[in-house]
Amino acid sequence: MRIVRRLLLGLAASVVAVGLVVPAMTPAHAATLVEVTNFGNNPGGMRMHVYVPDNRPANPAIVVAMHGCGGNGPGFYSGSEFASLADRYGYIVIYPSAMQQAGFGNCFDVWSDAAKRRGGGSDPVSIMSMINYVQQQYRGDPNRVYATGSSSGGMMTNHMLAVYPDVFKAGAAFMGVPYNCFANAADYPPWSSQCTGGNMNRTPQQWGDAVRQQAYPGYTGPRPRVQLWHGTADTLVPYSLLQEAVEQWTNVFGLSQTPTSSDTPQPNWNRRRFADSSGTVQVEAYSIQGAGHSLPSSGMAAAAITFLGLTNPSPTTAPPTTAPPTTAPPTTAPPTTAPPTTAPPTTAPPTTAPPTTPPPSGACRVTATLNAWNSGLTANYRITNSGTSPVNGWSLVFTLPSGQTITSGWNATYSPSSGQVTARNMSYNASIPVNGSVDIGFQATHTGNTARPTAFALNGASCTVA
Repeated sequence: MRIVRRLLLGLAASVVAVGLVVPAMTPAHAATLVEVTNFGNNPGGMRMHVYVPDNRPANPAIVVAMHGCGGNGPGFYSGSEFASLADRYGYIVIYPSAMQQAGFGNCFDVWSDAAKRRGGGSDPVSIMSMINYVQQQYRGDPNRVYATGSSSGGMMTNHMLAVYPDVFKAGAAFMGVPYNCFANAADYPPWSSQCTGGNMNRTPQQWGDAVRQQAYPGYTGPRPRVQLWHGTADTLVPYSLLQEAVEQWTNVFGLSQTPTSSDTPQPNWNRRRFADSSGTVQVEAYSIQGAGHSLPSSGMAAAAITFLGLTNPSPTTAPPTTAPPTTAPPTTAPPTTAPPTTAPPTTAPPTTAPPTTPPPSGACRVTATLNAWNSGLTANYRITNSGTSPVNGWSLVFTLPSGQTITSGWNATYSPSSGQVTARNMSYNASIPVNGSVDIGFQATHTGNTARPTAFALNGASCTVA
C-alpha cells in the first residue's frame, strides 16, 4: 500500500510549472476563507472551506472548486484565481478537501461504485451537502451552481456533471478524464491504470452511454455545459484524454465530433467549440500547446468563469443577511505534523517572509522518495524538524543529479529547475513545529540518471537524509 501511495504522486493536481508566476490571491478586504465543520451528510469524510465575498447578490451563484490528489481546499484557494474573481463577480466558492478514500490519499473518489451513481454515497454526496449548506446559509442560487477543478478535481468536475446534471449549470475541468474512465478501484493506480496509462480509447457512443446509463439512469432533462482544458505535453494525465472527454460530452449533447468553430484566443491556446443548432456552445475544448501537468495557469480561471457565465452583470449586491458559518476562519497555516503521504496540492508562490529561524545543524531530517519511469520521475521530500524550536519560514537547498530538470512542483516554489535548487515554503506551510513535518515534491524529466540528491540543507543547516 505504501508503494501505491507513493505512486499517486503521478496524479499530482494542479501543480505549478517552474518559472510560471501565479500570484497568491489575497482579498483586499475583510472576506476570508472559512472552514465549516457541520455541513450535513458527509459519507466521504471530507472537509469544507467556503469563500464568501463581501459584495454579492442577494442570491449569489455557487462555484465548487476542487483540488488535485494530495491537495486540500486551502491550497487550491491560495494557488488559483477563483477567489479573487469571486470578489469581482460576487459568487461564492466552495473548496472541498478530499480525504483518504480506499487507501488513495486526498484524491476525489471517481472510481468506486458508490461514487458513480446519483445519491450512491462517497465524495459526491458530501459535495452535494456542501452545496445545500451554502444555499441555506447564504441563499445561494440553486439555478446557478457550477463545478471546476484541476487534475483529480478536474476528474471530479466531469464526474459531478454526469452524476448530478440537474444540479450543475456548467463546469470547467482542467486536466481531467471522462466520467467512468476508471473502471473501478483496481484500475486507479496510475502505473497500471488503463485510464491514465494512455490506453483508453472508447467510442463516443460508449462514453455517452456511460453517462446516460450509469450516472443518472432515466434522466432526460437539460445537461450542464462543459469546458475542457489540457496541456499537449501532459504525461501524467495524458493529453489524449482530452479528446476522449470531448467525445463523451459531444455524444451526450448529440453533437457532431466536428467543431462548429476553432480559434486561438491567446498564444498557444487552441480552442474548439461545439455548438447546438441554436448556436449555444455546449462543449468547449482548450489545447494548451507545450503545457504539462500545470493547469490552470494565469488567465485560465478567468476564461473558465467567462464560459460559466459568471461575468455577466449581477443583481444589486447586498451585505450578508445570515449568521456566519459554524467555525471561525483559520488563523494559522494548516497543520503539518500529519501531512499527506501521497500527492501534492495546488500551490502558488509564497507570500510569507524569508526564513527567520535557521535550525542548528542536524536538527532537520529529509526523507526522500523517488519514482521513475522512462524519461520522467516524481520526487517527494518530507522535511522533519528534529530540533528543539519551531521553524518559521524555510528554504531547502539540494542539488539535482545531472540530467534531471524539474517541470512542475507542489507545496513549494523551486528555483532554478536544475543543478542546485532552492525550494521555498508556501504561505500555508511556512511553520514546522518541533517534531512536525511538511511534504513537498516535484515532477522532473531525466536522461537516465534517476538518483536522488545526496545532501539537503534547511535554512543553511545540513539535514540528515533518510
